[in-house]
Amino acid sequence: MQQRKLGNSGLEVSAIGLGCMGLTFGYGPATDKRDGIALIRAAYERGVTLFDSAEAYGQANEEMVGEAVAPFRDKIVIATKFGFKDGDAKAGLDSRPGRIRQVAEQSLKRLKSDRIDLFYQHRVDPNVPMEDVAGAVRDLIAEGKVKYFGMCEAGVEAITRAHAVQPLSALQSEYSMFTREPEQEILPLLEKLGIGFIPFSPLGKGFLTGKIDAGTSFAAGDIRNTLPRFADEAREANHNLVTLIGEVAARKNATPAQVALAWLLAQKPWIAPIPGTTKLHRLEENVGGATVVLTAEDLQALADVLARVPVQGERYNAQQLKTVNR
Repeated sequence: MQQRKLGNSGLEVSAIGLGCMGLTFGYGPATDKRDGIALIRAAYERGVTLFDSAEAYGQANEEMVGEAVAPFRDKIVIATKFGFKDGDAKAGLDSRPGRIRQVAEQSLKRLKSDRIDLFYQHRVDPNVPMEDVAGAVRDLIAEGKVKYFGMCEAGVEAITRAHAVQPLSALQSEYSMFTREPEQEILPLLEKLGIGFIPFSPLGKGFLTGKIDAGTSFAAGDIRNTLPRFADEAREANHNLVTLIGEVAARKNATPAQVALAWLLAQKPWIAPIPGTTKLHRLEENVGGATVVLTAEDLQALADVLARVPVQGERYNAQQLKTVNR
């Protein structure tokens, strides 16, 4: 698979990575450990070199990733994250420097690794100055325990302040044809500062696959049950958008998911999305998105569709929205 350089820091990853959250967290029952390890190794065999985890996804997630990549550890990039009290996203934020160091030490043990390749602040903590957060990660980099610094769902001010202390290598935020807010202020800032962009939920939490409609039900514990964009009326309206994207996909002999990923890759050469899945056939489909080339005419057709059919519903509920773009 094509490799992409993310910004000016030297970080290089596969054009499409693997978001590992859904293997243990957020989308219903956890995947069997053996199956999860097999999926991660299958991704590597297909050219994926970026594997994304987090303390907040549960101890089992980092352990699964660490065990899976052990045979090829030096050939891939592991990303993980700090920023929640006791690693629990429901317990509130905690990016105090001492806590950052504690999370790093615990993650290294769970990953069975001597370094974290990309260490993200999972959410901006308004109670801790960004200078202190970036300084703590800078110290870990100096000690060789971390290679690159990243942030998630951060706003312009937080990114700018952090970058001045310890240059950021990547920002991870939600971005897709379903969620385009980063285009307004974030992408221009990242380009100016030389920071790469790693979109999560590049398939709109599954919606852009074309497999979700008004009749779809989600398992207990699936986060989509709580999101306004997945309420019945919004799902029905948003399905029209996916239908039109599917028409472009059919002309390209590709799937809607592959076109959605190709669209992201076409936006900037320093973007590398991380779709997640628990199924091998979906992994293969996603990886195939890196080979779909969208022409200027294709991109214009998609732009016309996006302008004509606005997405219905917020991407998060009101409480969750308070934690993003700070």
